[in-house]
Amino acid sequence: MEYIIETDNITKKFDDFTAVNSVNLKVKRDSIHGVLGPNGAGKTTLISMLCTILRPTSGTARVNGYDILKNANEVRKSIGIVFQARALDDILTGREHLEMHAALYGVPKDVRKDRIDEILELTQLQEKADDIIKTYSGGMKRRLEIGRGLIHYPKVLFLDEPTLGLDPQTRESIWEYLQNLNKKEDVTVLLTTHYLDEADKLCDKISIIDNGEIIKSDTPRNLKKELKADIITIKVDKEEKFASLVSGLDFVRDLHMINGAIKLMVESGENLVPTIVNFANENNIFVNSIELEHPKLEDVFIQYTGKPITQGSGNKSKKGRFNMLKRRH
Repeated sequence: MEYIIETDNITKKFDDFTAVNSVNLKVKRDSIHGVLGPNGAGKTTLISMLCTILRPTSGTARVNGYDILKNANEVRKSIGIVFQARALDDILTGREHLEMHAALYGVPKDVRKDRIDEILELTQLQEKADDIIKTYSGGMKRRLEIGRGLIHYPKVLFLDEPTLGLDPQTRESIWEYLQNLNKKEDVTVLLTTHYLDEADKLCDKISIIDNGEIIKSDTPRNLKKELKADIITIKVDKEEKFASLVSGLDFVRDLHMINGAIKLMVESGENLVPTIVNFANENNIFVNSIELEHPKLEDVFIQYTGKPITQGSGNKSKKGRFNMLKRRH
């Protein structure tokens, strides 16, 4: 079985609002698959259906070969879940947490101790196993939660924003841990994240979701290569005037106004920086800064959604009006 997760036009509606709209997603076995989208895009709703927490309005999915509607119990035995919100009891020790969840998940008593020791080693928490949770750092707590989700030998691990709120060093430690987990435990990981560097680093494949629909799926490398352009980011004193004028230039393939900056998608950008500065000066527009970059995953995300990943998925702001003004392929 090549795909461990397959959805079939899965849809979830809440009254008149469609949170997930006819999504078809395929996740390869033993891969790390990322789902990216702004707030309200449908990420958590999609995961909740795959985990059998929410029932689809229409459509269905298979997880580890089991239908989420017809074989819900088998699906639950096949998965581990770590949600965005922390769910640890500060007065318990790490070992007590693992023992409790091993019992809840029906891990046989004769293998329970060895499995808990395996998880403590995997999460590098052996020395803290008998300390109470309130003495743990944020990274230790997150590793324990992930380890807890693995206690019953799941085939798929769902992670909703696994490194939210952690410092950069701790985030990188969690990344390394997840990569080792994926290889050593043969666990397929499906994660949602707002950190595009995290998705770029970890994921074998990425699906971009917006307004409840998957709009693009591919490897991070292919997504970035597909842009075939450099990004010139420029800040000026007359943003809307400059955006309106520069969008008419032949070499501008696409334009976005994001957080007070104008991003121009161009070819051979290093040759165009002086041209753009001169163009601004000729139109009495002052350039505060200009920067040339090669495409990043953030640029891919903006290309397909018209907004940065941290922005909500509601109505676009005034500064989003020039999105997709010009696209030449």
